[in-house]
Parts: sequence; C-alpha cells; structure tokens
Amino acid sequence: MGAGILLRQQQVLHDKKWIKFLGRTWLFRHIPFLEFALAAGSMALGNVKPDSDFDVIVGARRGRIFTTRFFSVLAFGVFGWRRKKLSHKEAAADKVCLNHFVTERSYRLSPPYNEYWKNLYMNLVPVYGKGERVGAFFAANAGWLGSSRDYLDDLRHVHRAPSFFKKAIEKVLGGRMGDLFERRLKRLQLARIERSLAAESGYKPRVAYSDTELEFHPHTKRIEEYLEQLTK
Repeated sequence: MGAGILLRQQQVLHDKKWIKFLGRTWLFRHIPFLEFALAAGSMALGNVKPDSDFDVIVGARRGRIFTTRFFSVLAFGVFGWRRKKLSHKEAAADKVCLNHFVTERSYRLSPPYNEYWKNLYMNLVPVYGKGERVGAFFAANAGWLGSSRDYLDDLRHVHRAPSFFKKAIEKVLGGRMGDLFERRLKRLQLARIERSLAAESGYKPRVAYSDTELEFHPHTKRIEEYLEQLTK
C-alpha cells in the first residue's frame, strides 16, 4: 500500500475521531467548577489509531479539584463515555480519558521536559472554556516551551459558556458546604486512586495527586516510543 494512501487513511481516521469527540464536548459546559478542557494525547498530535481514546486536560477552579473530578467522572460515566481503566486498550477506544486535572497553581507542566511534551503542549486544542483562562494556561507554559503560544480561535473550540445547571451548582457549593464536600470527596478519591495505582502502575509512571493537581500517566512507554520515532 502506497505512502499516500496510508496518509489519507490516517487523516480520515483522525477526522472521524474528532467528529465523534466534538459530539461529546458539550458535556464539559455542565460540569461544576470546570473552567476549561483541552484535547491532548493522540488527538492533539494527530497520530490516532482505531483503539485511541480521547485524552483531556481539565482546568479546575482552585479549591475544587476533587469536586470537579467527581462531577466529570459522574457525567461521562452516565453516558458511557469515560475510560474507566488506565490499561486494557481494547476497552479504551473512543472513551474520554480524564487523566490530568490542573488548577491555576499547576498550569505549568512539571519537569522533566522533552520533545514529546513540547510537541503536545504546542498542539493542545481547546474544546471548552473562556479564551482568557485557556490563554492563562498557555502563558504559564511559555517558559519551558521556549516560546509564547497565544490563544487563537479554533473551529473545534465550540463550547465556551457554562450552562445554567453548572452555575447553579457552583453557587450552592461555593461556600462552606462546598468546602466540606470537597474534603469528603478528597478522602474518598485518594483512597481509590491509591488502590488503583497499586494495581495498575506500570513503566516509569508519571503520577501526582494533591489539592492543586491530579495527573495519572501510569505507563509512559509510549512517550519513549514517540521520542524514538523522532530520532529516526
């Protein structure tokens, strides 16, 4: 099969994946305390496969990261769109992988940095949120990227405004009741996260979980494979 045909097949698969993913991004505008969502992984880099999932970086409001994750998991789980396991590729195709939540204090990616992360962050695609918040995220990473990436309008950035439901829940959980809810969710989620990582953690895991960031990349072999391809 010629290189041109393979390239065209890859582009068709990429386009189909984007159409399916964009058909699900409306859900982000209903999730309380979620400030923006960025498409990452193979969707951003353009090297999708039939079994590829939809990696997402989620921006959460400070002090509500566990609440944001709770509602995100709940919402995408109800529709059957969430990737539940960190392994098992056969169950990952076209699932939304909520593997990285950041707050304003953790917008800047933690080191080590390499060409994989540089290429990824230069190609992240906003799919929900206000341009100012997305722009602040890009600005926070400008130093290690070596260049400033300004926020630019993208046709895939379809949803920007929060829903009435989202604003109503944020009002209810914005004070002391929300603080209590956050603390309880933190205890429950940390216990579950630690059990899951103990069972599934693999090759050179990149994992962080705190009040400011939740990052789950338990298998980073694919990153090394990507870097090896760049040197060929």
